[in-house]
Order: sequence, then C-alpha cells, then structure tokens
Amino acid sequence: MKVTVEIRYEQLLAAIKKLPAAKIKQLRLVLDDALIYEKASEDLSDFQSFLLKGPVMKEEQYKQYQADRKYFNQWRTK
Repeated sequence: MKVTVEIRYEQLLAAIKKLPAAKIKQLRLVLDDALIYEKASEDLSDFQSFLLKGPVMKEEQYKQYQADRKYFNQWRTK
C-alpha cells in the first residue's frame, strides 16, 4: 500500500528547521549529491538532454585547444 502526502515546500522547510541538529545532519547525509543528481536528471528538459548527449573533447584535443588558444591570445595582444 502506498500513501502520498501533499506538503508545500515552505511547510517542509519549516518542519526541517524544527528538527534537532543531529537529525538535520542525518537528513543531509541521506540527501547526498548522487540522489540530488538522480532526481535532477529526471527533470531535464529536452534541450538539456540534447546537450548532455553531445560530443566531448578527448584529452589530447583539449591540450591542442589550449595551445591554440594561448597562441591566438599572444597574437591578438601584439
């Protein structure tokens, strides 16, 4: 059996602020970055999903990009 409770964000925040420090720390540990990222990834827009699936530079390509950028910055300032 599943029970859901509708609670507004402000009510939840007020309830959390009333908790003792140890319970807040425990809650913070449960709501770690992995869980937050998982929940946030469910809410990604189509555009965000598109960007995340895009091409990524390899390490050597990035090093070449940095070298080129350094060269162009020197050229531009002279």
